[in-house]
Amino acid sequence: MALAAVRDLREFRDPVSAEELEQFETDVLAGFVLARASAGLADGTIRGDVGHLDQMRAWFGRPLWDMEPTDADGYFGKVLRGSPSGTRLARAQALTTYFLFLELRHKVEIHRMTGRVVECPIDEMNRPRGSKDAALRIPPTEPEIKTLFTGWGGELAICRKFAPTARNYTASALMSQVGLRVSEACKLDLADIKWELGRFGKLHVRHGKGARGSGPRERMVPLINGADRTLRWFIEDVWGQFDDDHTRPGAPLFPSERKNSDGSSRRVGDDALRNGLAAAAKAHLPAWARQSHATRPAALLRVRTLSRGP
Repeated sequence: MALAAVRDLREFRDPVSAEELEQFETDVLAGFVLARASAGLADGTIRGDVGHLDQMRAWFGRPLWDMEPTDADGYFGKVLRGSPSGTRLARAQALTTYFLFLELRHKVEIHRMTGRVVECPIDEMNRPRGSKDAALRIPPTEPEIKTLFTGWGGELAICRKFAPTARNYTASALMSQVGLRVSEACKLDLADIKWELGRFGKLHVRHGKGARGSGPRERMVPLINGADRTLRWFIEDVWGQFDDDHTRPGAPLFPSERKNSDGSSRRVGDDALRNGLAAAAKAHLPAWARQSHATRPAALLRVRTLSRGP
C-alpha cells in the first residue's frame, strides 16, 4: 500500500475578501435575529441580546466566531470584572446562544471561508457565576390594604389636585382588586371595559405580559372584589375632568393631565401611577412603606390579589 502526504484542506479553500467576510457577518447576525423572532421571543429580548453581542464585537475588533476561551477570560475577567453580576450573566448567555446558532447553521460555511471550527469560548472554567438577587416580596395584609385605601380615599376630599389623585387611587384599587400590572393599567382604553360580559363586567387586557419572552398576551379579567363599582365611580365622576369625549376611539381609561395636539388627553405614564401609590403608602401605611420589600408596592398589591383569589 502506497503512502501519500496528507494536506490540510484549508489550503484549498477559495480566498475570501474582507468585504465578503464583513457582508457574511452581517447576514449571519440578521439570520440570528430572524431565528430568535421565529422562536417567539419578544422584540425587547432580541434587542437586548444583539446589544450584548455588539458591545463584545466592538471590544474584540473581529468577528465573534474568532473568539477563543482566553479572549473570553480577558473580557469577563478584566473588562466586566466590576460590572453587576446580572450584566455579566446576560452577556455570557447571549454569547453562548449566538455560538449555538453558529454551530447549528453556519459551522461548515465558516470553516470553508475562514478555516476556523466554531466553538463557544464560554466553558465551565470561565462561565460567569452568580445570580440576580431575589427580593423577598411580602405582600401587605388585608387590614393593611384596607387601611391604605381608607386613608387614601379620605385624602380625596382635601387633596390639592383631585382628578390626578383620584386617577391614581382608582388605578391602584384596580390592581389590588383584579391583579393588574401597572403597565397593563396604563394601556387600558375606555372601550376595554365590557360591562355586558359576565355578572360584574370584564376588562379586556390587550397588552398583558407574556411568558418566556413570547410578547404581549391578551386576556379577559372579571371585575370582581368591587372593581366594577370603583370603575363606574371613576368614569362617571372623575374621567370627565380630564377629557370631555367618552366616545373618542382610543380614549385612555386613565388619562394624563397633558394634552395631545388636538386637545385630547394623553395616556398616563407608569411612573405617575407608581409614584402616586408610593406616596399614598408612605402617608397612610408608613410602617409597611419603610420595609425594604415594599420598594415596588404596585407589584405587591398584585401579589396580594392573586394570593387571596376572587
